[in-house]
Amino acid sequence: MRLVQFANGNLRSVALVEEPNLVILNEVTSIYQLVQRALAQKLELTGLISALAKGDTVSYDDVYAQNSSLALLAPIDVPGMPQMTLVSGTGLTHLGSARERQAMHAETLQKQDAEMTDSMRMFEWGRNNGKPAPGQIGVAPEWFYKGDGSVIRAPFASLNIPGHAEDGGEEAEVAAVYVIDSAGEPYRIGFCCGNEFSDHVFERKNYLNLAGSKLRVCSIGPELVIGEKFDDVPGRVRILRAGTVLWEKKIRTGEQNMCHSLANLEHHHFKFEGHRQPGMVHVHFLGADVLSFGEDIRLTGGDIAEVSFERFGRPLVNRIAVDETIVSPVRVRPMA
Repeated sequence: MRLVQFANGNLRSVALVEEPNLVILNEVTSIYQLVQRALAQKLELTGLISALAKGDTVSYDDVYAQNSSLALLAPIDVPGMPQMTLVSGTGLTHLGSARERQAMHAETLQKQDAEMTDSMRMFEWGRNNGKPAPGQIGVAPEWFYKGDGSVIRAPFASLNIPGHAEDGGEEAEVAAVYVIDSAGEPYRIGFCCGNEFSDHVFERKNYLNLAGSKLRVCSIGPELVIGEKFDDVPGRVRILRAGTVLWEKKIRTGEQNMCHSLANLEHHHFKFEGHRQPGMVHVHFLGADVLSFGEDIRLTGGDIAEVSFERFGRPLVNRIAVDETIVSPVRVRPMA
């Protein structure tokens, strides 16, 4: 079952995807409102969706092609309160990402492959103890913070390389979406396609720059997929420049292709009490195994990044934009 959110001016709607159409859900105007209703009434989310999917039908093709007054939104938010969403992720979950990180950091630290970097050491910990038996706790993964809900961009919106950045590169991933109920218990709503977007040039200078390199915008959607397995998920990522495919590669995610189980990643994210605040939404990126940066592609303004995963809805498409370079320091005013 797949959902989208869209807006017509200031009016918002939620719709069930029934290709090639969208069926509007009655009585709710956001997926967050829908989820809160399911929690409050102790209803299965899929059953509530089926009961409410009685509204008008619109052409998904027209909405997706942007030939409509309806504009797709990111498939989760807390309307009017972006601070109620926490965006984060885990790295070194896929073998491909570990190899690329090893190459970046070995070059930076002027090491040979014979000497293991901290990145590969952490990856090996995950490979050895990232999929514990049910009821057991495995090793903690790498974790990073991206921002609150204000960093999330809708499908077809621009991903801006900020004026202080050294680069901006796509990271095609699946993101998991969660909500915390009134008792502080986390619930997984579903999954969506994601473009995590990072500054790999800044990170390559020193792996301690990882935290800062992740403080960038990102995009998810267009669809929130409910009830789908996260086992073996093939996909594709490509970069278009001036209407021509510049770079393209198949990708693969899902637990079968990762060194951590989803349950282990979830435990280590939600073990922190601060991540279990009632009403909070979490968007958590689950890692990637290929990026164009690893093949010496540098994105420029006007490039198009396209991410798709089988069974996870239509492709996520975003344009790359470059902000004006910052040449003066940010000024902090004293209050004395």
